Amino acid sequence: MGRDSGVVLNEKNRYIFTSHLLGEGSKWRSVVRQGFMTDKTYEGSFHIVGGDFSRAGEASTELKTILLNAGVEDEFVRRVAIATFEAEMNIMIYATAGILRYIISPEEIRIIAEDMGPGIEDIELAMQEGYSTAPDWVREMGWGAGMGLPNMKKNADIFRIDSVVGEGTTVEMIIKR
Repeated sequence: MGRDSGVVLNEKNRYIFTSHLLGEGSKWRSVVRQGFMTDKTYEGSFHIVGGDFSRAGEASTELKTILLNAGVEDEFVRRVAIATFEAEMNIMIYATAGILRYIISPEEIRIIAEDMGPGIEDIELAMQEGYSTAPDWVREMGWGAGMGLPNMKKNADIFRIDSVVGEGTTVEMIIKR
């Protein structure tokens, strides 16, 4: 935890977080304790390695912790945690690697998940509950039930997906407070 972590206030009055996971004592945690959700925008990202199931859920758990420490409403945190977890797992299941970025403002959170994966051939089909292209070895671990994209959409106020076969997929979710 805490690899290459840092917090920077840029010219647009935005905090930029540059780490995979920030540990106790990080600058981010001190910003959170000062009550950050007033008039600033905060950005951060998590780098996800495809197939690394030993770290499954770390990014979504860290984002959930950030929001809870900031005193954000439980229902908002629940929706963010579910949507982020599903995006994180899709990267782990289907892609070589990806990045999960977030932008927090007082009104909403924007989550962007971009991966370097195979892309989605039929987005409409992939959005159906229970439809999955996960390989058997992933299903044997209890993942790949075909609820990832539907759960992301269900928990987001705005949901966008763009995919290019052979290049990867980008999902953008906006969840309003």
